[in-house]
This record gives sequence, C-alpha cells and structure tokens, in this order.
Amino acid sequence: MKTPTDFPEPTLIAVNGVNLEVFEAGRENAGNPIVLCHGWPELAYSWRHQIPALVDAGYHVIAPNQRGYGNSSSPTEVAQYDIEHLAGDLVALLDHYGYRDAAFVGHDWGAMVVWGLTLLHPERVAKIVNLSLPYQERGETPWIELLEMLLGGDYYFVHFNRQPGVAEAVLDENVFRFLRNLYRKNLPPQPPEPGMAMINLARAKEPLGEPVMPDSELAVFVSAFEKTGFTASINWYRNLDRNWHRLAAADPIIRHPALMIYGDRDVIPKFEKLADFVPNADIVSLDCGHWIQEEMPHETNRVILTWLAQETSG
Repeated sequence: MKTPTDFPEPTLIAVNGVNLEVFEAGRENAGNPIVLCHGWPELAYSWRHQIPALVDAGYHVIAPNQRGYGNSSSPTEVAQYDIEHLAGDLVALLDHYGYRDAAFVGHDWGAMVVWGLTLLHPERVAKIVNLSLPYQERGETPWIELLEMLLGGDYYFVHFNRQPGVAEAVLDENVFRFLRNLYRKNLPPQPPEPGMAMINLARAKEPLGEPVMPDSELAVFVSAFEKTGFTASINWYRNLDRNWHRLAAADPIIRHPALMIYGDRDVIPKFEKLADFVPNADIVSLDCGHWIQEEMPHETNRVILTWLAQETSG
C-alpha cells in the first residue's frame, strides 16, 4: 500500500487561458481516465489516499489544483471563477490528454463543478462520483439570494458575497489556525454561535474534536494557502448567482451513472429529491463528517472502487 508521501510530482499544463498544476498517476493505464476535483479549502492533495488505489485498479488518474489553488493560475477577475470557466478547464484538460470523456470524482465544491460540468458538457462525462455535496436544484430564486433569505447575512456563502474582502483578510492572517480548526472530525455537539462561522474558526484559539490528518499533511495545505491567500478560492462562492443564470438553459436532469457519497455527520444536508434529478444515482452514506475521503479513506476507496467495477462490468 502506497502512502501519501508517494504523491505524484506536479506538471503545469496550459488549458483554457490558465495554467493548471496537475498531479497525474497511472499513465500506464492510459485510456481509462478518472479526474479528481477537490473542494474548498482543499487541494489535489486531498485525494492522496485515493490516487494509489485508483491506479492499482487500472485508472489513469488526473488530479488538478483547480484555478485559484496552489500553483495554478489565480485570475483577479471574480467572473473568471464561474461554472463555465471551471467546467471549461476540465474539458480542456480532457482535450490535452486526448480523451473524449472520463469518470469524474468531486468533493464539496469539486462536486458542484462536476454536477455543473455534466449539465453543460454531458458528452464529456462518462460517470460521476460525488462526495458530500448533492445535486443542487435550480429553483426560481438565485442561490445566494435564497440562502440570504433562509440563513441570513452571516451565513458564510452570503457573507463572502455581500462583504467581499472581509473574511479573507481574517483567514489570510490566520492560515494555520483556520485550517487546523477546520479539518476536524468527531466534533462534539455545539449550539450555533453568532457571527460568521469561518471567521470564528480562524480566530478560535482551540480546535474542537479530533484532527482529520497528521500535522505533516496539514502542513501541505497551510503552506499552499500561506502562499496564495484565500481570495481566489473564495471567488468561487462569488459566482453562485452567476452560475444560477449560466445554467438556465441546461437540461436539469442528469442521466449519467452516478454515485453520491454522504457523510452522516456532515453539516451539508442530504437531498431528498436526488432521484428526480439524477435518476441513475446510487447513494451510500458513511459514518463520518464533511471530509469524507480523508476521514474514512479506506472505506471511501472500497465504496468508489466497488461501484466503478460494477458500472464497468454492467
């Protein structure tokens, strides 16, 4: 069993007007691609436990640091992080490797990108595995507007949009503390506290629960975000309403084979109508929180590989 210390060396690849830092493994499995899409505030390194298992199972693994992360390009214009650009990066990555389509795996914001990619470019997606974030129904109200009505101005999605620059200034000053306090599992029940959750985390002196990863692995994330800051990655949130408009013309039904993996203790709610929008979705729930593939790496690998094998043989 390979360890995260065997993480692939990166390559900078020019696609779609940006450079993406891509971590590739299993080139000997060319012809069987799988693309891994990280969330926020994550990196391709978030898939360190999955990459060796996928290579051993015969996959050509492509794991980019998406735009705004690590050594990938970080455009200054907020609109450069909308779903058309993020999905376009992945389409261009397939073109770079000469693939018509691929299996895509996404966690958190990466899942949002994979859902959006499938809506905008269905022919480039063979199958979907998404973790934590289910399909988001496009209702009559733009998403940030809706969240503001439901959860108020302090909810971090809303705060990022309505008070640009405020949160990232605090996060940038407290990179280690924020990431240490965020990457936790087995959290004790806590009443909701006033204020903006991410700012509160960045200022909290003591973390709750247990660490998701050892300090040596956390250091990879801390080093990356100390270098880049958080503005570019938070700009993804600042496109949610723009994405709502961009997806207006897309057929909302995803017919691809899909696997949705929930963490039973995740704060992100499960979507009761998933089958209405993703009729070929299988659903698995694991006894963990939000950082599914890091909290339960072996179980996550087993679930993903079993499902992929069934899909391939089916």
